[in-house]
Amino acid sequence: MTDSWATSAAVGADLHLEIRGPGGLRAGLMNALREAVRSGRLAPGTRLPSSRTLAADLGIARNTVADAYAELVAEGWLTARQGSGTRVARRATPRTTPRTPAVPHPAAAPLPWQQTAPAGRDARRVRPLHTLHPGTPDLGSFPRADWLKAARRALTDAPHEAFGYGAPHGSAPLRTVLAEYLARARGVHADPDRIVICSGFAHGLMLLGQVLHARRVRDVAVESYGLAPHWGILHAAGLRTPPLPLDERGTRTEELARGTGRPGAVLVTPAHQFPLGGTLHPERRAAAVDWARATGGLVLEDDYDGEFRYDRKAVGALQGLDPERVVYLGTASKSLAPGLRLAWMVLPRHLVPDVLAAKGDIDWVSSSLDQLTLAEFIASGAYDRHVRTMRLRYRRRRDQLVAAVAERAPGVRVSGIAAGLHAVLELPPGTERSALRAAAMQGLALQGLDGFRHPDVPRGADGLVVGYATPTDSAWKGALDALCRVLP
Repeated sequence: MTDSWATSAAVGADLHLEIRGPGGLRAGLMNALREAVRSGRLAPGTRLPSSRTLAADLGIARNTVADAYAELVAEGWLTARQGSGTRVARRATPRTTPRTPAVPHPAAAPLPWQQTAPAGRDARRVRPLHTLHPGTPDLGSFPRADWLKAARRALTDAPHEAFGYGAPHGSAPLRTVLAEYLARARGVHADPDRIVICSGFAHGLMLLGQVLHARRVRDVAVESYGLAPHWGILHAAGLRTPPLPLDERGTRTEELARGTGRPGAVLVTPAHQFPLGGTLHPERRAAAVDWARATGGLVLEDDYDGEFRYDRKAVGALQGLDPERVVYLGTASKSLAPGLRLAWMVLPRHLVPDVLAAKGDIDWVSSSLDQLTLAEFIASGAYDRHVRTMRLRYRRRRDQLVAAVAERAPGVRVSGIAAGLHAVLELPPGTERSALRAAAMQGLALQGLDGFRHPDVPRGADGLVVGYATPTDSAWKGALDALCRVLP
């Protein structure tokens, strides 16, 4: 290995480059910059030269410097802001040696949309200029005034026992109005006694995992693209998660009956598959229910984005096909806000006692007053009005995204747009990681499609999973401009 010294007047520091070290010149430049930051030679806040300038000073290719900058931004050593260049991070305390993560508690599970770089890099310390995380609603549009009115009415009318610990079922008024709403809006067959309130989808899945394991289920089939924290919750319950293949008609649920394994349950997102965005074909929906009936298995239905559909084709809940073989899971996280920590399960009758036993003797996870407020919010019609308003807002955002990509990156296909809060931008093969590096340089928080791939599934198509709900109106145009700049 040959070492070489190079001095850049633009940086104002001697950089020791290991030209023939592992990873080549880029790795050497990254190591030199890390050491300069670590030793204090490059102080926090120091603005680095442009990639063109530093490349000229060091006599190396500009792309080498640009790639090194992008990876150091992703690691947290540097920050990149449009208009202010690349600087040394104010609190550069990244972890440069990856380690294998343990399965987290569901409440602390890192979500893919909290990351701003390819998997394997610690990017959660980066503060992006624009965030296009999928799965996150427009928190600025939370209906504060209507929620406050509902909270006042709920508090005024609440009986004394509402301030106690509460039953594990959850609030009776909330379960009553949910049964009516879900039947009307989603085609769910429910009565209040079959509904259990939980603290988010992850909490519901944790309870179901415990129950399934206690019933000697060992495998829960999952979709080949989805959320790693959900698979982690099932793994923590002692369950394996064999993936099912996907195609243009959705998850291939017919493989449940054909496979050599014997899963006791399957977890699906039939209304709007996350992240690919398709709707499960009617034949595939029927195949899932037929399998459950024939084997005594369960279908766990995550009604992801079910309320935000933009075409005229109604897609009801899968649970309506067989309420005794399908567990319906819904949440207020997308329709209102995840901070409410309110979700619900509509259970087959035979499953209710086991789930209640797993939850415990009291409702220790969700505030009874918040449950009563949501019940009043739904009963008053405010929930329906809010969902309609947000559906129009998100549809406009979706249309603007599609139009901008069609105009400025016509070679990129946009898919998964019939519902939900995100779209998939399909990229040419081999370009996903470079697009993510370019996005980091633009100060844009994005997630690649590969970040949602099940570890047992071979790498598939390249793409970006773009959430369009989060940016404020004032930031939305800038976010779109930054996105289009990184597209091939």
